[in-house]
Amino acid sequence: MLLEVNRARPMVMHIDLNSCFATVEQQSRPLLRGRPVAIVNRATEHTAIVTASYEAKQQGIGVGTKLRAARLLCPSLVALESDPPKYRYVYRKLMAILEEYSPNVRMKSIDEGVIDFAQSPPELRQRELLDIGREIKQRLRDEIGCYMRCNVGIGTNRFLAKTAAGLDKPDGMTQITHHNLRSVYERLKLEDLTGIAHGYSARLREVGITTPLMFLDADEATLEKQVFHGKPGRDWYRRLRGWEVDDVEHTLQYVGRQFVLDERGLGYDDVLRRFHGLSEDVAAKLRAQHVWARTVRIYVRTRHGYWHALHHERRAFHDEATLFAAVQALFRNAPLPALEIGVTCMNLTAEQEAQLALFGNDEHIEHITSAIDEINGLWGDHTVHSADTLGLNSRMKRKIPFGSTRYL
Repeated sequence: MLLEVNRARPMVMHIDLNSCFATVEQQSRPLLRGRPVAIVNRATEHTAIVTASYEAKQQGIGVGTKLRAARLLCPSLVALESDPPKYRYVYRKLMAILEEYSPNVRMKSIDEGVIDFAQSPPELRQRELLDIGREIKQRLRDEIGCYMRCNVGIGTNRFLAKTAAGLDKPDGMTQITHHNLRSVYERLKLEDLTGIAHGYSARLREVGITTPLMFLDADEATLEKQVFHGKPGRDWYRRLRGWEVDDVEHTLQYVGRQFVLDERGLGYDDVLRRFHGLSEDVAAKLRAQHVWARTVRIYVRTRHGYWHALHHERRAFHDEATLFAAVQALFRNAPLPALEIGVTCMNLTAEQEAQLALFGNDEHIEHITSAIDEINGLWGDHTVHSADTLGLNSRMKRKIPFGSTRYL
């Protein structure tokens, strides 16, 4: 049976800040406005650009471009090291604005948010979402800064709203309904669809589906049995037609952090100190997410490839001392010299389900970690930290992840 396109009134809005980090820097530094700006996570010529302003994009510079190559393309490029406190401030201001329109708001990343108006008060549901979109755009300029811009997308489900937000950049606003759905798909390529990377597009082309319109017109059985092999095919059949399948909150599976070493050829003790710094951050993330872990994984990347090792704790933990002890034991067998290192905690348990030791010093550890978290929360990350990691904060700055807002 053919599923019709969703003809309901669009009630989902996707807001996407344009070139977020670069625009925030241009907002905070007026002399940068109108100039090509690139944001990097580390001020070296071999680093990759994480955000480019629209002026830089016009010169062929994009995410992933190496800074050295970008300077050749655009000698007037202004490269800035990322400044996470600024971006967190804008993220929180944006979230506060969006939450005034609905109790159902989800920040998809530091620069993207989704509003579901189905649960909004009646007076908001009665308004045209295009009017609300224009209002949000103006509030960004009034409440954050006059240089802030965003794209607004409106659709019957999260997928179409995000697709709409990706059109007509920068500072655009697009609504997708059953009236213009086909004409929108006609403008796009398969790879323009969120979730269709080169792997999936190759599978689609193998069965003769080469455009989004052909994807829309494909029958459910083909998508389910020949392309996506199961439920993902059924989901795509509905998603493309504007029916909601993506309103899902995913369970936290792991907590970790990685670090590209700031110097080449570091010895065992120096690399171990950096592992200690990662352990402090990962333990703090566990506590911030109110979870405990039982499994520790570390990895080391050398010029020959990746090495990794696992350790399973008998009891769950979320303190830095237990984590670093496990990391230290694993690292004894690691190859050197290292180029990159990482620590990940897995096998997570909600803190209310974690079992404290019948005999031991868990209560003492809880008091210490709670006090450290309170001080660092008030005065800034790493105000209190291990003496072993003294001096590493400037070398191992925390960066802002694009795809997660869990730690913001």
